[in-house]
Amino acid sequence: MYDYYVYILTNWNNKVMYIGVTNNLQRRLYEHKSKLVEGFTKQYNVNKLVYYEHTTDINSAIAREKQLKGWNRSKKNALVVSMNPNWSDLSNCW
Repeated sequence: MYDYYVYILTNWNNKVMYIGVTNNLQRRLYEHKSKLVEGFTKQYNVNKLVYYEHTTDINSAIAREKQLKGWNRSKKNALVVSMNPNWSDLSNCW
């Protein structure tokens, strides 16, 4: 059985959001925080984990990522608040 995660990152003031999918959330967060990933997250300093979901099916993870990316910002914000009302970095305890 495999693990897959759909996750939402933001920057220090929660203005920019990034939605991604990975099979290893801790490794992926390390890559984002260490600026090892070229592109959007590095350019906008997006490295605070504020939401994630777990599944064992890659197809459902990819479908969920696409679904979340299609949502408007207020719906994404409500999703984050449902799990993390203070918008804390959920990776701080790792």
